[in-house]
Amino acid sequence: MATNSLAVMTPDGGLSRYLTEIRKFPMLAKDEEFMLAQRWKEHQDPAAAHRMVTSHLRLVAKIAMGYRGYGLPIGEVISEGNVGLMQAVKKFEPDKGFRLATYAMWWIRASIQEYILRSWSLVKMGTTAAQKKLFFNLRKAKSAISAFQEGDLRPEQVSEIATKLGVLDEEVVSMNRRLSGPDASLNAPMRMDGESEWQDWLEDTGAVSQETQVAESQERTQRMSLLEAAMTELSDRERHILTQRRLQDEPTTLEELAVSYGVSRERIRQIEVRAFEKLQKAMMAAAREKHLIEA
Repeated sequence: MATNSLAVMTPDGGLSRYLTEIRKFPMLAKDEEFMLAQRWKEHQDPAAAHRMVTSHLRLVAKIAMGYRGYGLPIGEVISEGNVGLMQAVKKFEPDKGFRLATYAMWWIRASIQEYILRSWSLVKMGTTAAQKKLFFNLRKAKSAISAFQEGDLRPEQVSEIATKLGVLDEEVVSMNRRLSGPDASLNAPMRMDGESEWQDWLEDTGAVSQETQVAESQERTQRMSLLEAAMTELSDRERHILTQRRLQDEPTTLEELAVSYGVSRERIRQIEVRAFEKLQKAMMAAAREKHLIEA
């Protein structure tokens, strides 16, 4: 499925209208999602793929709103997230036992971040991995130390953030100034009447029954339990590399890990792939043992 072969709604006709329209697509039950994913995987059924994509458009909008402070049109950010969602649907493996939303989040975030980096250009923000990490984590770091004031940070705040993110003080100051443009609040009104807020449109809580919420919570707990048990099957090096590369919002680069371990980037990549394969096998074996999937 090429990303342009599946017609998906875009916010081009107005964000408010778009957010209203995507709430009309029903969320999928676990069994229904599995059936649709199988139809796509085995028969390349575009109708099945379309239903999986449209049922997750609200997830894209919710994630996209987290990047609303980078001075880019939020409609374009959502559109880029939708591209990531379509890629996730294309590569989704229903037999692994996980829900599409869990898998798609990584693709959605990656697509949005690539778009933001392209739009800002690496010339503006720097090219090092540390500077990219600063670019996407500065707001979170400011929030963690309650640095909510506008304008420049206090010297002690700059030092604390620089230490935490592994960058120079002057880089924190420079990036903070670049990212201190107008920032929409999730509680900001969408219309002049002030009756509707951004957050009202992100998730239709009434569409999910209490039973479904409990089931999904139990599923997340089971998934984390399987992951933690499977991680013990890896060596310390494999576990560290896999965690740094695949289990963080901002993955560590191959180059950084290669320097840390004194090996080549290709060697790190090989260890990562092998560790991921071992992790998958261990999780599948544990899931069969607990009768969570068919043997």
